[in-house]
Amino acid sequence: MHLSTADVEHIAHLARLALTPEEVEQYRRQLSAILDYFETLKQVDTSAVPPTATVLPLRTVMRQDAVRPGLSTEDALANAPDREDGYFRVPAVFGED
Repeated sequence: MHLSTADVEHIAHLARLALTPEEVEQYRRQLSAILDYFETLKQVDTSAVPPTATVLPLRTVMRQDAVRPGLSTEDALANAPDREDGYFRVPAVFGED
């Protein structure tokens, strides 16, 4: 499928791109080549290939959750500039009632 210069200019307008005439011609050739490749792919018989979202096996990259000891309250508050009753004390955001 070959795109016309007007097609590329229209696409550039939709994408808010200011292209020079040389860039329009370059993109016309490149986009036409990409569309030609898709035409080639459309000829491949995929009737025996089931629809799938990915060809790779699904695996999680996250580690398993494991219960581990955390910081003690005293350690967590060790560098707090202000604390009260085992909590960080911060300025009120919505006002104090």
